[in-house]
Amino acid sequence: MSTADQLKRGLIALGLALDRDTQQRLLDYIALIEKWNRVYNLTAIRDPEKMVSHHLLDSLAVVPHLRAKRLLDVGSGAGLPGIPLALASPDTRVTLLDSNHKKAAFLNQAVMELKLKNAEVCAERVESWQTQDRFDVIISRAFSDLGEFVRVTRHLLAPGGMYAAMKGMHPYEEIDRLPPDCNVRQVLPLAIPGLDGARHLVLIVQNETAA
Repeated sequence: MSTADQLKRGLIALGLALDRDTQQRLLDYIALIEKWNRVYNLTAIRDPEKMVSHHLLDSLAVVPHLRAKRLLDVGSGAGLPGIPLALASPDTRVTLLDSNHKKAAFLNQAVMELKLKNAEVCAERVESWQTQDRFDVIISRAFSDLGEFVRVTRHLLAPGGMYAAMKGMHPYEEIDRLPPDCNVRQVLPLAIPGLDGARHLVLIVQNETAA
């Protein structure tokens, strides 16, 4: 099966309707990762078919559960999940944040080549970065422990905003260690086409008095 067919079938399984141009740009994106991987070691996954399932579909599985005008992808790395989310949700303004300057260079190149008008790159450490425009959703994909994720990003979350942490197994122990001013709204199991391992999306909000 071609990567194009694999992506098309995966999107159907996820219930996502993305036009042909967006699907092609998603495939162009993994081609960029494959090209830059030879020098920058962006991801351990080298097989394009695995990139479709483990990177594209894994990232896109969260789309139905997020609504944001401004989204921050913390520890974006190769642009996951931020670039697939920006492609799938053109009305969402996505900031790709990574302190590694080589990875930030790749992200800038990807944003340019994919003509992503709703994405920008920031090469800063999240705990020290400041911005006037805070975010409705702050997302991470295997960035850190949930408590640490909340601790280093809370100055960037807009009032009424939400943290979205992409995890493998259900993180019971991490949830138990969350700060007392945080509440878990939902832990959603995700079924990723072509990926056998467990996946969960943890949605966290701050108590109103703390926000």
